[in-house]
Amino acid sequence: MDLLSQINSEKVPHHVAVIMDGNGRWAKQKGKPRVFGHKNGVKAVRETINAAGNAGVKALTLYAFSTENWNRPKAEVKTLMGLLLTSLKKEAKELIKNNIKLQVIGNHENIPTSVLNGLNKVIEQTKNNDALTLTIALSYGSREEIVNSFKNISKKIVNKQLEIEEIDENIINNHLYTFTLPDVDLMIRTSGEKRISNFLLWQIAYAELHFTNVLWPDFTKNDFYNAILEYQNRERRFGKTGEQIEKPNEI
Repeated sequence: MDLLSQINSEKVPHHVAVIMDGNGRWAKQKGKPRVFGHKNGVKAVRETINAAGNAGVKALTLYAFSTENWNRPKAEVKTLMGLLLTSLKKEAKELIKNNIKLQVIGNHENIPTSVLNGLNKVIEQTKNNDALTLTIALSYGSREEIVNSFKNISKKIVNKQLEIEEIDENIINNHLYTFTLPDVDLMIRTSGEKRISNFLLWQIAYAELHFTNVLWPDFTKNDFYNAILEYQNRERRFGKTGEQIEKPNEI
């Protein structure tokens, strides 16, 4: 069944965020170490990026590494960082070919210099692309992001660059890592877990949440298309009633 052809091009979510979960469990099921799952998860990343582009999604944000992930075994963290760098080098040409812009969000104080240099090189190479913005959340935590934004806003108030009365949602948005992106329309989490895990807490205020039991290394284009089709079948009210959405001029 061609799921892509069933997607309504006029109702495609502008911004899709994905919590890529289940690499460790996938590897464990096969009697392999966790890093085996991470290595096989790269294929799912490629599938998801391609599916997003095919469906007409304009922004895709992938949760690659959280601020809490630094507490994992050092060997696993080292492998993840090396895998990220290797994958970047392999995929850079595809990103350029498919007109995809890469950007990275998070607190990067602890990221190895070699990884940051690799990221910055691809970011520079793709900065003018506009078909899809691919954002990698790396060493990212939403609470840390919000705290950081409050600190920066407070500094502006102290320095008389901003008045307290001027603070609104737009001001806060403009001080988040995601200030160049629209709010999230659809958030997908794999592996059957039903948690947000400190991911884009502000940005998903009105997002539709899609949870699937598929472990990340098994996630395919069709799984992504299914999530969009489910999204398109939901009624998005943004606080209004169903009647207001159906007949906006009569309420």
